Order: sequence, then structure tokens, then C-alpha cells
Amino acid sequence: MNIALIGASGFIGSAIRIEALSRNHKVTALVSNPSKLQPEANLVIQQTDVLDTELLSQQLRGHAVVICAFSGHSDADIYGYYLKGIRALVDAVRAAGVPRLLLVGGAGSLEIQPGVQLLDTPEFPAQWKATAEGARAALQILRDLPDLDWTVLSPPPHIHPGTRTGSYRSGLNAVIQRDGGPADISLEDYAMAMMDEAESAKHCRRRFTVAN
Repeated sequence: MNIALIGASGFIGSAIRIEALSRNHKVTALVSNPSKLQPEANLVIQQTDVLDTELLSQQLRGHAVVICAFSGHSDADIYGYYLKGIRALVDAVRAAGVPRLLLVGGAGSLEIQPGVQLLDTPEFPAQWKATAEGARAALQILRDLPDLDWTVLSPPPHIHPGTRTGSYRSGLNAVIQRDGGPADISLEDYAMAMMDEAESAKHCRRRFTVAN
């Protein structure tokens, strides 16, 4: 499969890149700083600007799927930058004619109990609130689109470097529990779940979540 991966050198994007290449997919890594990546088989590295719709649409043409793992952490206005990026991305995917968009979502919009999202609880860390609010708004933007085949994969509240166990549990809009609290997941297993979805398209026009 020919995959365009936005944010391929980031925290989650790097794990997705490694997983995709291990499955012998062809990956176009679209990054703001190409020097962070080294050339390897089946990997094309291109510099991009997620806010430049025209450039991005040209780079996306010919791919079977776009996987987006970009974030707004480097911008002072994290929430505003993230939403600008999502809107530009949607326009670029449409213009390029790519049939599917997969997005790394946030955990904040998952329900910790019926009707209560994690982001709206007093315990939610203030340092991640702008990012979580942006991810929640992006999910709603996608849900409101009638003409785009999208999937959002939200990680659990804690995602961390670890090992690829080869298995995970999945759910839809609620935090997956373990031992009386939220379950976690390794980066490696999250990336495996994302690539499983890229290959199987089981959650078209839906958000889902995974955990160990």
C-alpha cells in the first residue's frame, strides 16, 4: 500500500512509520524537518507545511491512504494551530483525491463514565488541555463531513514507549479499563492498531480506541 504519513518523525508518527515499513508498505514521510529522518528502503522523505493546502495536496496525490500524526505543540496557539491544520488537511485530501484519511486522535474526548469525557474531569492535566480540546474539535469537524472516509484512533490516557506485544483490546467512545482504572498502551501496539485499521478499514467514519 502507498501511504502518506504526516508527522512521520514525531512521538507517535515514528512508531507508525516503523510499523508500516515493517509490513513492506511504501511510506511517504511528510515532515517539517527532513533531517530528522534517515533514508531507507520504501521510504520517501519530503518536507511539507500542513497549512499549505496546495503543496500538501500535490504531495498526497497517488496515495491509497493518508495517516496524520501531526500536533500543534510547537505553536503558541496550540488549539488554533491544530484546527487550522485539520481544516487544511481535509481540503488537501479532497483535492488530492485520496480515498481515506486516518487521524491520530486524543484521549480527552473519550468517556470516563457515561456522558462524562475525560477532558471535562477536574483531574485532566492542564498542560495537555489545549491539545485535547483541539483533538476533540477535530473529531467533530470530521463527524460533520458527509463526503470523506475518515477514521480517528484515540489512544488511552497513557501511551508510552514499550514493546510490541502483538495484541490489544479495542472499544469505541469510552476509556478502556483495567484493574479498576484506565488501561494504557505501548507506542508499538498503538502503531500496530493503526496499521491494522489502514489495511482492514473496519472503522470507516468512526472513532475507536485501543489499549493493552
